[in-house]
Amino acid sequence: MAKRTFGNKLGLGFGVTVALTLIMGAASVVALTVVVQAKDDAINLAVNDLVASEHLTTKAESRISDYRGYILYGLPAYFEAAKKDREEFLALVSKLRTNLTDATARNLLDAVSTAEAAHAAVLEPIMAKRAGITDLNKLKDLNLDTVTPVREKLQQTITALTARVRTDVDVARTSATARAKQAIWLIIVLALLATAFAAAVAWKLSRDLRREVGAAVGHIQSSSAELEAAAAQQAGGGRDQASAMNEITTTISELLITSRQISDSAQRVSKIAEDTSEAALSGDATIEQTRASISAIRSQVDQIVQHMLALGEKSQQIGGVVDLVSELAEQTNILAINATIEASGAGEWGRRFAVVAEEIRKLADRTAGSAKEIRALIDDVRGAVNTTVMATEIGAKSVDAGARQFDDATNSFRRIAHLVATTNDATREIELSTAQQTTAVEQVNVAASDTARVTRETEASAVQTKQTAAHLSSLSGDLLELVGTGRR
Repeated sequence: MAKRTFGNKLGLGFGVTVALTLIMGAASVVALTVVVQAKDDAINLAVNDLVASEHLTTKAESRISDYRGYILYGLPAYFEAAKKDREEFLALVSKLRTNLTDATARNLLDAVSTAEAAHAAVLEPIMAKRAGITDLNKLKDLNLDTVTPVREKLQQTITALTARVRTDVDVARTSATARAKQAIWLIIVLALLATAFAAAVAWKLSRDLRREVGAAVGHIQSSSAELEAAAAQQAGGGRDQASAMNEITTTISELLITSRQISDSAQRVSKIAEDTSEAALSGDATIEQTRASISAIRSQVDQIVQHMLALGEKSQQIGGVVDLVSELAEQTNILAINATIEASGAGEWGRRFAVVAEEIRKLADRTAGSAKEIRALIDDVRGAVNTTVMATEIGAKSVDAGARQFDDATNSFRRIAHLVATTNDATREIELSTAQQTTAVEQVNVAASDTARVTRETEASAVQTKQTAAHLSSLSGDLLELVGTGRR
């Protein structure tokens, strides 16, 4: 390490630091991958297994409801619905059998399959016997009490399976959280190690740089002393240059007066040019604003036309719908009243139909309320029409504003023309001042010749200064070598 340049040391330290950073990054990626995988497993378990097990309960309840409906009413639709519910139930069981990995959960799933088969075995003869019953008084001969134990057994097994799957989800979530904490600690430890190593490398490089640069600065200081002695010899030549510079100063004073005149004229030109630019920009901006206003007016007028047409069509459609809904509500209400009267005359067997008729009557009342709400919507449409009229008035105001902006644009361009004429006058004054400045520059040339003569007298002293400067340049090259740039 002692024979290496400072640049090599810096590169080595940077390389090791980068390597540690890459290792930390790779470890972080691996840790995060493990955490994400664990979280994905927990989520899949919750989404697939838990949801499917809960759907088992839903399908079982739906099948029981359809079975009861078939027993009560004997309609084929209930029978087909119960059959479909069982098929979907068995499909969910097959899906869970494929996804579940826990042995206890799989055993519980087998218990669910067994309970479902027992339930189906009890239901099939009852439903087959119900298909041949036309007299409702004979429903008591179906022996429905045998269904209750197997149904309860099925519900219990499904509940136990759901509880087990939920337990597996909680275990997976806890495991994923533990892996996440381990990954966080791993990343923190690697970051601390990388930070400590970087601090050590920075301290080592700083110490080496101070030591090596300090030695080079010492050589530079000694060479600076020799350069100071050579500068003292050049001081004599500087005195001769001072007298020649007096003549130059006088000439420059004359040149300064002329330059001030040119500066004043130039300032006037600059100010006028700025005013001209501002006026032109103002004219352009005014025109653009006017065009934008006209475009906005056209857009508003088009929107007004479209809104008026759309609102007219919607008002007609809504009026037709309101009439239809009102008529439907009245007829439904009459039918519900008639159904209630017929149900009350049917005695004991008409009570259920009376409940249905009451629900239909309530539905008719809600339909009539909806018709009232639709009428309120029509009022809102009328309010939108009023808003459209106001937008038309705003468009008319925008037209007036556009006309005024065109007048402002015309005045701005007139002002620009006046300012351009003033600029031409200032330009002629600048030309006269420039001619006077040319004469003053010729006098500066004579004084510069005298300065050149004095400069030759100081050449001998400059040679010694050059040698000292060369030595100083060599030392500077050594300093650059120490920091590893390799330049001289």
